[in-house]
Amino acid sequence: MTPAHGGPVVDVHAHVFPRISRAESRLLQDDEGPWLRSDGADGPGRGMMMRGSREYRPVRRTLWDPAARVADLDRLGVDVQVLSSTPLLFGYDADAGRAADWCRMVNSRLLEFGSYAPQRLAALCQVPLQDTEAACAMVTEAMGQGFHGVHIGNHIGERDLDDGAVVEFLTHCAHENAPVLVHPWDMPGGPRVERYMLQWLVGMAAETHLTLLSMMLSGAFERLPRSLRLLFAHGGGSFPYLVGRADNAWRRRDLVRADSPHPPSAYTDRFSVDSAVFDQRALEHLVQVMGAEQVLLGSDHPFPLGEAEIGGLVRESALTDAEKAAVLGGNAVRFFGLVRHRTGQEAMR
Repeated sequence: MTPAHGGPVVDVHAHVFPRISRAESRLLQDDEGPWLRSDGADGPGRGMMMRGSREYRPVRRTLWDPAARVADLDRLGVDVQVLSSTPLLFGYDADAGRAADWCRMVNSRLLEFGSYAPQRLAALCQVPLQDTEAACAMVTEAMGQGFHGVHIGNHIGERDLDDGAVVEFLTHCAHENAPVLVHPWDMPGGPRVERYMLQWLVGMAAETHLTLLSMMLSGAFERLPRSLRLLFAHGGGSFPYLVGRADNAWRRRDLVRADSPHPPSAYTDRFSVDSAVFDQRALEHLVQVMGAEQVLLGSDHPFPLGEAEIGGLVRESALTDAEKAAVLGGNAVRFFGLVRHRTGQEAMR
């Protein structure tokens, strides 16, 4: 389907939970590994993300079935979707050796999912980020296998992305020309956030804000190559709306600017964000803060909290036609190195 602006529509934030049995989940953790119940026990076209014997989240067929996914993309007018694993599959708290084997299995399933329609589905690998050497080796291996980048969580236990080992990993990604999608995950728990999905509604935005400020104020962006392509999911969390507060603190407090030669707003050209903010005014502000060239269409498809009509928010916004074209697909073509196929849909190199 061809959008009104004539350019491609590329959704850069979309998840897959490939078919993984409970027996296979024990490759990662003996009794608590993640797996997918997709045998029809939850109803037609329904399944359940599991963690050991515990139900984690109900899901629908498009999460694991590539034919159903492509049919959804046809219905929604999406030319290409960039696929990443469900964060539950990261495995950062597991033994590094087991996590490496696990990531290879997950990655093979992601490639298999994408092979159903290689002109429509572009996969990102995942890596055992708790082991820098293994993670770097896996990125190199994955880029040679046809992956279009790597998907990571915004922290590894108590280590954020400004940690020296993670900076080493990100530098390696830059050298391998591997784009990096950063997704918030493993939000703090407790009674105050256990109701109403507040971990997702508040915690996710706070996690990304925390990660971005940690990278800025620690000087991590000063140590990272400018060639690194970083993309933060969920519109950069709450950072774009509170950057003024952070700049004010940097100007007024030595403690805040101790390790950063520039205020946080000076680093907004070092990363991109997706458009998953679900409000026109929020999207328009996001574009003002980041620049239209650094906002990419993202839906969080096919989860219920994702954008139901992918790209609808962008099309209905007050952005200019050129800005809409950039956000809907042009930026993603550049960011992920996609090329136009002769049919007019996007294809991957």
